[in-house]
Amino acid sequence: MAVCYNKLWKLLIDKKMTKTQLCNEAKITTNAMAKLGRNEDVRVEVLVKICSILDCTVDDIMEIVPDAK
Repeated sequence: MAVCYNKLWKLLIDKKMTKTQLCNEAKITTNAMAKLGRNEDVRVEVLVKICSILDCTVDDIMEIVPDAK
């Protein structure tokens, strides 16, 4: 199983917010943002901070996708 953060990028576009703005407002590191950009695992704490700023749930910013076979 893998994670995909495409929903997050779409939500940022809808809210007219840049990744840099999200990093600053959610107080997350650029390293965490880079991991999100590569669909890598990040700490739940990072996801909670993002959801708090965007006023959404984890389901709104990520999805779990089956591995390609």
